[in-house]
Amino acid sequence: MANQSIEQLSINTVRVLAADAVQKANSGHPGLPMGAAPMGHVLWSKSMRYNPANPQWPNRDRFVLSAGHGCMLQYIYLHLTGYNTTMDDLKQFRQLHSRTAGHPEYGLLDGIEVTTGPLGQGFANGIGMAIAQQYLASRYNKPGYDIFNYKIFAICSDGDMMEGVSSEAASIAGHLGLGNIVYLYDDNHISIEGDTSIAFDEDVAKRFEAYGWHVQVLTDGTDIAAIEAAVENARAETNRPSLIKIRTHIGYGSPNKADTAEAHGSPLGEEEVKLVKKGFGFNPDEYFVVSPEVSAFYKAAGDKGAPLEADWNKLYEAYKKEFPDLAKEYELFSNNQLPVGWLEKLPVFDAAKGKMATRKASGEVLNAIADQLPTLIGGSADLSPSTDTHLKKYGSFTKEDHGGRNFHFGIREHAMGAILNGMVLTKGIIPYGGTFLMFSEYMRPPIRLAAIMKVRPIYVFTHDSIGLGEDGTTHQPVEQLISLRSIPDITVIRPADANETAQAWRVALEHHTGPVALILTRQNLPIIDQGKYAKASNLERGAYVLSDCEGTPQLLLIGTGSEVQFVLAAQQKLKEEGIASRVISMPSWELFEKQEAAYKEQVFPKTVTKRLAVEAGRSLGWHKYVTPDGGVIGVDRFGESGPIEPLLKEYGFTVENVVARAKELL
Repeated sequence: MANQSIEQLSINTVRVLAADAVQKANSGHPGLPMGAAPMGHVLWSKSMRYNPANPQWPNRDRFVLSAGHGCMLQYIYLHLTGYNTTMDDLKQFRQLHSRTAGHPEYGLLDGIEVTTGPLGQGFANGIGMAIAQQYLASRYNKPGYDIFNYKIFAICSDGDMMEGVSSEAASIAGHLGLGNIVYLYDDNHISIEGDTSIAFDEDVAKRFEAYGWHVQVLTDGTDIAAIEAAVENARAETNRPSLIKIRTHIGYGSPNKADTAEAHGSPLGEEEVKLVKKGFGFNPDEYFVVSPEVSAFYKAAGDKGAPLEADWNKLYEAYKKEFPDLAKEYELFSNNQLPVGWLEKLPVFDAAKGKMATRKASGEVLNAIADQLPTLIGGSADLSPSTDTHLKKYGSFTKEDHGGRNFHFGIREHAMGAILNGMVLTKGIIPYGGTFLMFSEYMRPPIRLAAIMKVRPIYVFTHDSIGLGEDGTTHQPVEQLISLRSIPDITVIRPADANETAQAWRVALEHHTGPVALILTRQNLPIIDQGKYAKASNLERGAYVLSDCEGTPQLLLIGTGSEVQFVLAAQQKLKEEGIASRVISMPSWELFEKQEAAYKEQVFPKTVTKRLAVEAGRSLGWHKYVTPDGGVIGVDRFGESGPIEPLLKEYGFTVENVVARAKELL
């Protein structure tokens, strides 16, 4: 050890710590941290601007470990540079309730910008972060006040490059000219099954050049000077995203397991770890060792962030004096607050105006509130004319204009979902993305990750049922509602009409813990009279009595979305036959489950066990609310192609069928 330079000693210390931590856990991925330690060293000690004393410094560079399985690399550098990751945290790697989870998890440790692990997700999240930075810079930066000029760094793996979402996201990044991206590709040629050549032999550098990226290729992943120079070249590139392809050796330093799949996802073994230590000049019988020299070296690297932030704070204070309104606006939105008066902009829809699809109502709401919410930005996966997600007064986010508020994600639903996650993790940005409910299936990984992180992108899912008609089975969602509801910490809202849609947007914008999915119709629906029936503002409670009867109801009629119109009409028919019923609009199970027990009993009295739920989706899950004495009119087979009216009749979504089923229950 004494003969090593401080930089080489520091890198080897990281390698040995990674081997120790994975071996102690008897689980994990030692190979990537050992091979990628030099690039980690360059990033944390030389290239990235960050401040461990304030991990939320707005102008910090962001780091994403897209190859999340190599998380010990990140944990070690967070520990060494002064974040709140302790040596005990490293020793508790992968243990129950440990802060050093098996893959990086947002919220467990400072410095973890995003939850990664499912390969390709972090790659695309970083694109979202880059978009958000460019939007903030376009809106808030002024001559002499470069308030937001940070970069997005990532380490990606062979597996990331294989996943389709990274291709989708890379294509968008190149198209948009996102010059604030610096991605380091850990090209180690090994995955779980062995050498990547068994499934992957494309020229990644040429692929990314074709996407419009700035590409550099390094043949020696141990050459610190070359890595640093390449990163600085990438930093200087402002018109294209950058990829640095670095040939590394997985499990570097392991005499028997380097460059093999054995080093990828399993501990090296006690004897092999000792050989690693011996090879690097460490005592093979000592564990979790960091010399005072290495500790001081990385602490000094972390300490460089404090004066950088201090300089930025001075700049921002001067900016606040010259541009007080913009500074106030940024601070408001970055603190998850909304401006006074925005609620007054929510439209109220008049029942006398006839029918309106909830997707169209959603578009009117978006455009009504857009001026009040300048960081509300989003778009659709090539479907804005159908999803009504376009902000009419504003331009598009393009290579030439990074201040546009409308995003054209292209036919890339998976990337859209992951990019939204990167955007929403940038304080101040309120992102939304739209597609048909059916194609939420292409977005499931990022939806799930948003829920795990408890962050709030807003999904605008239209064409929500067999009611979309002629497009047929492939485009008609059936199982998607219950599938989304099964995800913990997501809020699914299926409004019954235009006014419930406006309230759904209110709830979504005021919500901060988990994603919100708005489920909207293609077909026109009656606008429910706010004077005759209960007001749509009750949507915030998830379920409410929309129309009641005199006295105790014999039957509860429960509807969501487009089916509420049928239960309202059925209530009237039943009344004419002397049957008293209550209509409950239930746009959100998740919001209802948050209510107090007394309110739940008020809406669903336990004494009324005859209940009929009507929803154009799988009946699965409804039995919790309808009880054994109740029933469900749902869709438990796939749809068919045909005009909407005969199709709904075929599947039982008519007033007559609701009345008949209600009578059967009684």
